[in-house]
Amino acid sequence: MSWLDTLHTLGVQIDERGNCQVSASKHTDTTVTITPLTHLGLFDVLGPDAEKFLQGQLSCDISQVSAGKSLLGAHCNIKGSMVSLSRLIAVDNGFWLRCERSILATAMANLKKYMVFSKAESQDRSDEIVGLGFNAEAAELLAAQGFSIPIETGASSNGLNGHLIRVPGDRFELWLPAEDAITLLTACLNEVVLTDTNHWRLAEIRAGIPALHSQTIETFIPQMTNLQVFDGVSFTKGCYTGQEVVTRLQHRGKLNRPMYRLAFSGDHPPVAGSAINTPERAGVGSVVSAAMQSTQGGELLAVILKSSVDDEQTSLMLEGFDQPLQRLELPYTLDPELFERKTH
Repeated sequence: MSWLDTLHTLGVQIDERGNCQVSASKHTDTTVTITPLTHLGLFDVLGPDAEKFLQGQLSCDISQVSAGKSLLGAHCNIKGSMVSLSRLIAVDNGFWLRCERSILATAMANLKKYMVFSKAESQDRSDEIVGLGFNAEAAELLAAQGFSIPIETGASSNGLNGHLIRVPGDRFELWLPAEDAITLLTACLNEVVLTDTNHWRLAEIRAGIPALHSQTIETFIPQMTNLQVFDGVSFTKGCYTGQEVVTRLQHRGKLNRPMYRLAFSGDHPPVAGSAINTPERAGVGSVVSAAMQSTQGGELLAVILKSSVDDEQTSLMLEGFDQPLQRLELPYTLDPELFERKTH
């Protein structure tokens, strides 16, 4: 039985975008949750030049990934705008890159344009390698299955032919061969609650983690999505595509549009790229990602003009929605120097 067939028998329905919905769980006496990460895909970059190649293309420091840390990394165009955003995982002879399914083909194609001059190859592994998301309460269950539990955020460990990563928000991502995922899920099914894509996205939003969707490709420079908070941008490693623009913004420019967390009212989430307006000005912001919290509303991350957010008397309105957005706190603080123009 395939991975998707297995999920189907467990009451998991997957739409054309890869988002999963789960039938009501029978297990209400546990706080351990598992989310099939069907909305994410994975491709590899393997070969003798894999690290050198990715170091010259992505915004994060690939040597840290080789040393065992999983990082988010952006691939930018020459103008510094992100054409893909992936989580990198070190594997034998190279790396796995996991990203939103909606951008996977584009992400691979953009890297392959530069790969022809390197001893590295790439292929889509999404049908072979699948992801499971766990909450913090799953640590004991994972340890019982033979995994070494990473202590620090970004740390990873190996087990069951897969890679377990502690991600921001005190959660875990596990990427492993589909047959091993079936075995693991079957073994612990009576001890967990299955949750859906929306549940995982909401946790990502509350952790302030950006995502890149097909609607927002080439829309944001990395710092606009607060990627530097997660060591997703290295300012010391040297050249990579778009590096001049990214570094100039950090050291000489002024960030006018960072990413914020907000609450919305409505019966459906806005799609990525949806406009945010004020009564005085259209297009002050753009939605990065959104998820429902209840049937009446949810939370989102959005890149917005800082002056519009700072003025608390200004109503921030989602295009197509009739209730103003409510400002929420992020779980981290941005460097105030980002918002000051440097004179040196």
